[in-house]
Order: sequence, then structure tokens, then C-alpha cells
Amino acid sequence: VQLQASGGGLVQTGGCLMLSCAASGPTFSTYIMGWFRQGPGKEREFVAAITRSGGTTYYADSVKGRFTISRDNAKNTVYLQMHSLKPEDTAVYYCAATRRNAWTRREGYDYWGQGTQVTVSS
Repeated sequence: VQLQASGGGLVQTGGCLMLSCAASGPTFSTYIMGWFRQGPGKEREFVAAITRSGGTTYYADSVKGRFTISRDNAKNTVYLQMHSLKPEDTAVYYCAATRRNAWTRREGYDYWGQGTQVTVSS
């Protein structure tokens, strides 16, 4: 599967953004989807994940209550709605896909998008 992330940009503290990740191929619904991010000088970290059907979601503690992951299997797209953004949310955000039960583990994801930059100004 090929992934294309979009929707990043520059936003002020407290603002909102919605990221999208479009997947190619007819088997999108067979993948667990995740969002990760990599801030300046930091390792790539887990942000959120969603099951194949979209019925269950997982979040990093740092974004819980502010970010929402969702998916539309008919459109082969996964979303990350971000609210109450903080400067520490500044990072390149990556979508990822796996058929394994990787959930929060970066090494468990097999396919990665190219990343989209999110910058939150203070």
C-alpha cells in the first residue's frame, strides 16, 4: 500500500488542523492505521492508531483528549483531527499502515507515508 499524507501547516497555539492520509489499493480496510510524529531532534513517536473497522482507537497520553483519529474505508483515507494545538506538537507527522497488531510500536508498521509538517507557533 502507498500512503500520501497532507494537511499540515502553520497554526497558532490553541488552533486546529486536520491531517489526511490517502492510501492506494483495494485492501485499505485490511490495515491497522497509525499516525506518528517526529519533532526536531527527537525520535519518531506514536500519536494514534485505529483498528481496521475504526471501532477502536489508541492515543499517546500527550494527545489524548485533543486529537481524534478516524478512517473512511470507502475513501481509503485515515484522518487525524487535532485541536488545542501546542508548540510541543510541532513535528513532521507520518501515517503508517500494518497488518500486524503493532498498535503503538513504530517497528511494527510496514508502510509509511512521506510526512507532513505541522508547526505550532507560540
